[in-house]
Amino acid sequence: MSATGRGAPARSATADREIVISRVIDAPPDLVFEAFTEVRHLSQWWGPEGFSTTTRSFEFRVGGEWDFVMHGPDGTDYAEWISWTEIAPPERIALLHGESPDDPNAFESVLTFEPEGAATRLRMRTVFPTKEQRDEAVEKYHAVEGGRQTLDNLAGYVAETVRKGGEG
Repeated sequence: MSATGRGAPARSATADREIVISRVIDAPPDLVFEAFTEVRHLSQWWGPEGFSTTTRSFEFRVGGEWDFVMHGPDGTDYAEWISWTEIAPPERIALLHGESPDDPNAFESVLTFEPEGAATRLRMRTVFPTKEQRDEAVEKYHAVEGGRQTLDNLAGYVAETVRKGGEG
């Protein structure tokens, strides 16, 4: 690296603490965004392959919470909690995600929905409190592959929704 490469260090001060996953989904941003707004949608696609979700409470608004349990294919239950920190339809959602509202290891995610022709590029940027927590999420919980599978599930769900008819 040269000392004149000023832009590189500023690129991302959180690079060692983040995971970024991106996927093109064959539907317009408003439809992809809508899949995040109602629990009836989320419960159909949320989570990696083989997981299912049971919602205890859900309120999609800034400051609202989604309290749920993810059920793993091996029978393990994972308590989960999300609080929405920013909602800008249909471009952006920011959230805090942990096991509970008082989870000191909760992480932040920002989802952006960008038009790409008739499709949407969904970008999910997750920042963990520490590099060690990010590394543990990747190594122990397979966060990168799980995130990709989750976005694949979303893409399949949205495609099926579009195929069934876009009237409503």
